[in-house]
Amino acid sequence: MGETILQINHLSKSFGSNVVLRDIDFTVDKGDVTSIIGASGSGKSTLLRCINLLETPTSGEILYHGKNVAGRGVNAPEYRSHVGMVFQSFNLFNNMTVLENCMVGQVKVLKKNKDEARQNAMYYLQKVGMAPYINAKPRQISGGQKQRVAIARALAMHPEVLLFDEPTSALDPEMVGEVLSVMKTLAQEGMTMLVVTHEMAFARDVSTQVVYMNQGVICERGTPQQLFSAPQRQKTKDFLARFRQA
Repeated sequence: MGETILQINHLSKSFGSNVVLRDIDFTVDKGDVTSIIGASGSGKSTLLRCINLLETPTSGEILYHGKNVAGRGVNAPEYRSHVGMVFQSFNLFNNMTVLENCMVGQVKVLKKNKDEARQNAMYYLQKVGMAPYINAKPRQISGGQKQRVAIARALAMHPEVLLFDEPTSALDPEMVGEVLSVMKTLAQEGMTMLVVTHEMAFARDVSTQVVYMNQGVICERGTPQQLFSAPQRQKTKDFLARFRQA
């Protein structure tokens, strides 16, 4: 086992009387690629939003290097610079260029000067194949290109963990491959990643750990080999069977 970066203990989340997450437990070690799979409405995105402190857990702990960040007095922007997030809907600033989108967090949160931020942004835009588009506004590039910019923006903050919330679900099929290719490269380079996805081939081929969620609970988790080849729970078998038929 490697160094544990995140440990989720008894995490629950309710919106009023609607219980979305129930008693979630799992750990993320350095270099892990954890894919979270499950039907729509099973709580996957809410779990990621809790881990990134975009939602406040109702109960339980989120330990980052042993410190509970779900407690009071946590500097959320500073924490998010270590645990970054890539959203389904890109969340780029429409009034900024591609380059400015990748610089703004570095300047405001990491307090880098503009020259350093620009150099760092260019490195990661080059890495995801978006350096030729630095002067474009988001409306001038495709969905796949926007998502690659969003990944570069997150990487420019030098996060220790990167969370992906359905990063390909808003994309046309031909654009899905270009984003998954970037994510596979990051995984090969040892980036610690937590990915909510419906891309079963990615979960099977790239993950070190797969978590199957059903109705707000972790139904089953294990290595891709365990989960895809020999699932233990009937609900897991039924869910994976639907994807095999699709």
